Amino acid sequence: MLLWAAAGVPLGVYNIVQEFNIALRIQPQILTTLSLVTWGQCLYYGKKYPAPKCTAAVTTLLLVLGGLEAGLIFALKHALYQALKWPVTLMAVLSAVLLAAGVLTHYWDIYLHRTVRGISFYFVGIDAAGDLFSLVSVLFGPEIDVLGVVIYGTELALWLGVFVCGAVFNLLPWLRRRGKMVETRQNPVSLSLHPMPSSTSVFRTVSGSGSGAGAGAGAGVVERRGRTRAA
Repeated sequence: MLLWAAAGVPLGVYNIVQEFNIALRIQPQILTTLSLVTWGQCLYYGKKYPAPKCTAAVTTLLLVLGGLEAGLIFALKHALYQALKWPVTLMAVLSAVLLAAGVLTHYWDIYLHRTVRGISFYFVGIDAAGDLFSLVSVLFGPEIDVLGVVIYGTELALWLGVFVCGAVFNLLPWLRRRGKMVETRQNPVSLSLHPMPSSTSVFRTVSGSGSGAGAGAGAGVVERRGRTRAA
C-alpha cells in the first residue's frame, strides 16, 4: 500500500505538468488517498494499533506527500521553463517503477506459494480496467505521450499476468477437483462379492471309500501274519 501511495506523488506531478486531462490529474490523488486509508486499516486490524494512532499516521503521510507533490509541480514547471526535460522523465520513471513494484510483491508471493492469495480478483479487475481506460485516454489525447503509455501499460500488463497466474494456480486445480467430485457422484464405488470355495473343499475329511481301503489293507496284513505263524 505504501508503494502505491508513494507512486501517486510522481505520477500526479507528471500528469499535471504534462497537462493531461482532468481525470488523469485527479487519479493519482485518489490513488494516494485510498492507498493510505487502506494502509491505516492494515495497522488497525492487522497490528492492532489504536484508532487515533492510525488516523494520525495516515493524516501525517497525506500532508507530507501532498506538500511534496505540490513543491515538485512548481519545481518541474520551472525546469520546463528552463528547457530541462530530464526531471519530468525522472517523475515518469519513478511512478512506473513504484507502481510496478507494488504489483510485483504479489508475484513474489505467487512464486513462493504457487497460488494467488491475499488479493481480490475484483480489485485486480477494477485496477486493470482503470489502467486500460487511462491508457486509452493517453493514446487518444492531443499528442501520444510515450512515457504515459509506458506507465499505464506496464501496470496493466502486470495485472493481466496476475489474472493468468490465478487461472493456472487457482482456477485449473479447482476445475479438476470439481470434475473428480462430479465423476465420483455419477460413478459410485460398488462392492462386489466374489464366489469363494466352500468349507468342504478346504477342510477335506476322509471319504468312506478311503476308510474301506484302509480296512482292507489292515485285514490283508493280519491274514499274512496268520499264515506265517501257521507255517
